[in-house]
Amino acid sequence: MLMDEREIFKDQKFVASFAKLKPEQRHQDDQKPKPQNEEKKASRLFPDSTLFKSWGKTLSEEDQKEAQALFEKYGYNVFLSDRLPLNRSLPDTREAKCMSKKYPKELPSIAVVLIYLDEALSIIKRAIHSIVDRTPGHLLKEIILVDDNSSNDDLKKDLEVYVKSIEAQNPGLQIIIVKHTESLGLAQARNSGFRAATADVVAILDAHIEVHKEWAEPLLTRIKENRTVVVSPVFDRVNYYDLEVVRYPPSAHAFDWALWCMYESFRPEWYNHKDPSLPGTSPSVMGILVVDRKFLGEIGGLDGGMKVYGGENVELGIRIWLCGGSIEIIPCSKIAHIERRHKPYLPNLSLAVKRNALRAAEIWMDEYKSNVNLAWNIPIKDHGIDIGDVSERKSLREKLKCRPFKWYLDNVYPQLETWENIVAYGGNVDANRCIDQGPVPGHTPIAYECYYYGPQHTYYTSKGELYIGGIKSHKYNDNRCLADSGEDSVPDLYNCKEAVKKGMGILWSFTQGKELKNRKTKRCLEVMEHNLVIQNCTSQTWEIQNIIRSF
Repeated sequence: MLMDEREIFKDQKFVASFAKLKPEQRHQDDQKPKPQNEEKKASRLFPDSTLFKSWGKTLSEEDQKEAQALFEKYGYNVFLSDRLPLNRSLPDTREAKCMSKKYPKELPSIAVVLIYLDEALSIIKRAIHSIVDRTPGHLLKEIILVDDNSSNDDLKKDLEVYVKSIEAQNPGLQIIIVKHTESLGLAQARNSGFRAATADVVAILDAHIEVHKEWAEPLLTRIKENRTVVVSPVFDRVNYYDLEVVRYPPSAHAFDWALWCMYESFRPEWYNHKDPSLPGTSPSVMGILVVDRKFLGEIGGLDGGMKVYGGENVELGIRIWLCGGSIEIIPCSKIAHIERRHKPYLPNLSLAVKRNALRAAEIWMDEYKSNVNLAWNIPIKDHGIDIGDVSERKSLREKLKCRPFKWYLDNVYPQLETWENIVAYGGNVDANRCIDQGPVPGHTPIAYECYYYGPQHTYYTSKGELYIGGIKSHKYNDNRCLADSGEDSVPDLYNCKEAVKKGMGILWSFTQGKELKNRKTKRCLEVMEHNLVIQNCTSQTWEIQNIIRSF
């Protein structure tokens, strides 16, 4: 039992016994002198730390310091993890119909690959323990640990000792440790695990997971039915602060044009079946995937040219669909996954994701590849970002006779907006002031010193709309349009459809280096004394950073 659970239990016993006392007895203890050595209640040393927002209220000051230091190092609660049993039980969060499903005994063998870089030892041990305990022994052929050049001492000898003890307890199970002599990033670490595997099926997982019971059988059954289907379990969230499991419903793994991952609803036909235990198709994979080992080799493994983190899973997802495979989420397979508060090995993820996104776009996205540039607000040409040599991957695409990316947009991910009407983008500048979305929530754009981050990203369409503060990647969302109500001198910023309903003018006449005039009110957007105003035109001019085509 954990420390704070003990305290709660003691408090409950005290309240129960206190309630039985007569009123005159309830305050007797108040008259007694307090013991000299009674412990003072520990003060909260880190009131702003998210680690302690709902956990650790009874920790001593010394324990708080240790817990916070470990949290800063790892991004999740290692202090608590080190005190939890390795074989802790997990709540069964599967859909009700999953409980009664039966799976064939004769299924493909599975190799489980765990990728890590300076992960906490107790977290890795618990992952291994859950895999061994909750995977049928006749199916689990090997566990492969891929160490992407960790520096933690306990991930050397201590981990090896633990691995040997697990092997001794499970004759026939092999646990392989693959060590990189330099950090190569997630894609190459996963490739190392894939190459070391010999089982029929490879499950590539993070090391900060715990598998639920019957996690493997539904995945292996689906792959046995169709070896070209790449499958993924449903991830439950493990809170980084208290390590409690939070149920997540089945969802598709999707992305935006910046190639950031996201959860998304399945296609409508999945919900029409009214059976949440059925597999659902998915545009991509989050990074945790289970696949026929030979099929993954046939389509080129993972792109070893991807760096550090991000984008490599979306690249693989697109490639699977374009090159003869498909992706499904299997609701009856559940894995509990810790969502870190931060990734200590890469404080700024955007740099790697941006670079990897441009690489994936160059190889797979054909005429739509410039949408990645738009999403990141970087020039289409001469952006100065080295995406590495892509010739080998382009040759692979030709060899596999993969479909064009337009097929993917039409048949796999029609929710993705194509942005074919965007003619210019970037910061919209008058002298040294940029149009800025202003305070959010709010509907009043402002003129602000140019810094060209998200709030100042603008997009001009062939229709004459001007989106401010970014652009939405999906058809089910609406952009925010610069608008003129015609009623005052203050410009407005509303979702485009809402602005039209309000009778506002959202279409603007604009030529590079000329005025920006509203077509409905015939008034111009201008800057007066550092303020953004709508007024009669005075020949004030604007420029937008990047031109896609003439307008």
